[in-house]
Amino acid sequence: MRSTSSRSGSQGMSSRTITRAQLSEAVYQEVGLSRNESADLLEMVLGEMSQALVRGETVKISSFGSFSVREKGQRIGRNPKTGEEVPILPRRVLVFRPSQLLKARVNEGPVGRQLENG
Repeated sequence: MRSTSSRSGSQGMSSRTITRAQLSEAVYQEVGLSRNESADLLEMVLGEMSQALVRGETVKISSFGSFSVREKGQRIGRNPKTGEEVPILPRRVLVFRPSQLLKARVNEGPVGRQLENG
C-alpha cells in the first residue's frame, strides 16, 4: 500500500498518511472482495466505531488499542498573547490508548531503529 509523505514538525521527520481509499484498497487486495464491497465494508466498520463513540462507548480493537470519549469539565484558561483569563467550556474529547503490542511494534519499526542508531 502506498502512502504520501510530507515534512512535519521542526524535527524534520517525514510522516505518512494512510487514506480511506488506501485502506479500502488494502481490504480489496487482502480479502478479495470487489473494490465497491471493500469500500462499503470499510465505511460500515468506521461508521459502527463512530456511532459507538458518539454514544459514549469504548471501542476496543485487540492488539491495536482502544478509543474512548472523555468528558472534560469547564476550566479557566489564559490567552497567551494578552494574559486575559478566558473560560474554557466543558467538552467531550476523543482519547486513543494504544495496546502494548502496538507500542512495541511502533518502537521496533523503521523510525524506532533510526532513532536508536542516530
